[in-house]
Amino acid sequence: MTRKRINLALQGGGAHGAFTWGALDRILEDDRIEIAAISGTSAGALNGAALKSGMVRGGPDGARAALDALWHEVAGLQGIGVDSWMAPFGVRNISRAMEMNPLYLMGEFITQGLSPYAMGPLYSNPLKSIVSAFDYGQVCADEGPAFFVNATRVRNGKLRVFAAEEVNADVIMASACLPTLFQAVQVFDSQTGRTEAFWDGGYTGNPALFPFFGKGLPADIVVININPLEREDVPYTPQQIQNRINEISFNSSLLREMRAIALVQRLLDDGTLPEERMSRVHMHMIADDDLMNDLSVATKTVPNGYVLGRLKEAGRAAADQFLGQHFEDLGARSSIDMRAMYG
Repeated sequence: MTRKRINLALQGGGAHGAFTWGALDRILEDDRIEIAAISGTSAGALNGAALKSGMVRGGPDGARAALDALWHEVAGLQGIGVDSWMAPFGVRNISRAMEMNPLYLMGEFITQGLSPYAMGPLYSNPLKSIVSAFDYGQVCADEGPAFFVNATRVRNGKLRVFAAEEVNADVIMASACLPTLFQAVQVFDSQTGRTEAFWDGGYTGNPALFPFFGKGLPADIVVININPLEREDVPYTPQQIQNRINEISFNSSLLREMRAIALVQRLLDDGTLPEERMSRVHMHMIADDDLMNDLSVATKTVPNGYVLGRLKEAGRAAADQFLGQHFEDLGARSSIDMRAMYG
């Protein structure tokens, strides 16, 4: 059986990355699909590192086990499950309750008024123990999917894509470094020949798609989207306003690349651009904007076991629906209307 090869573009979005966990879990079950490359930002980079290391160690089953271990580590002692006592309240009400919790509001007030550098020698990146647990011999291995991690160079605001042996624990932390919460991560940058400070890659590439245009990679790019493209309700609290600002800014880099791809495909369709000059790209997306509209910034920054379980469940369902409806599109055509969405 010939397997269909795809590239995976994994967005960042804090604890909402559990949706991606579920989508990947379902994709890895399907032996008709081969994952050729992964581009990940923030939570997408963590998911990508877990998938890659697990794949090298034990194939698709190893990748699923590594993703399970990652998210149970994120959840901590509370565990993950959808049969929690919280279930009758629904994710929307739980999200609003978390957002209005006085302790959460106090934490938000402190982070908005104080720099993470104010902690001085007491500061420690909370992701360090999680990302240090990855086996980077496996994460950077030649076998398995190619793996690209996106971060933003603070000095000049440019996107930096790390690949192969460049990827380490500091690079993963840099990709997930929200500057209001974490101190910039210092990484030696071989492109500039100096140690650079890096922030979250979502500001410049969430995630970057251009690494998939390399030789030997397939034409199909599957974006697992966890930042809603649309929100009908106008945000009115400071937290909601800041959250929507972040969603728009974190989606903007992806939208720019997709608009460029849509333009090239239109020129190819019209015959304006010769086929031998540019490659065909088939774009696909796995998302659940309805669920993401029910969630808030609180569920991004404060992992909740029930919400993580619902996100995983929703990710699996969305991926299952995508495979049921669009498997035949893989290798043949885009399954999203590029002109309507990004034209």
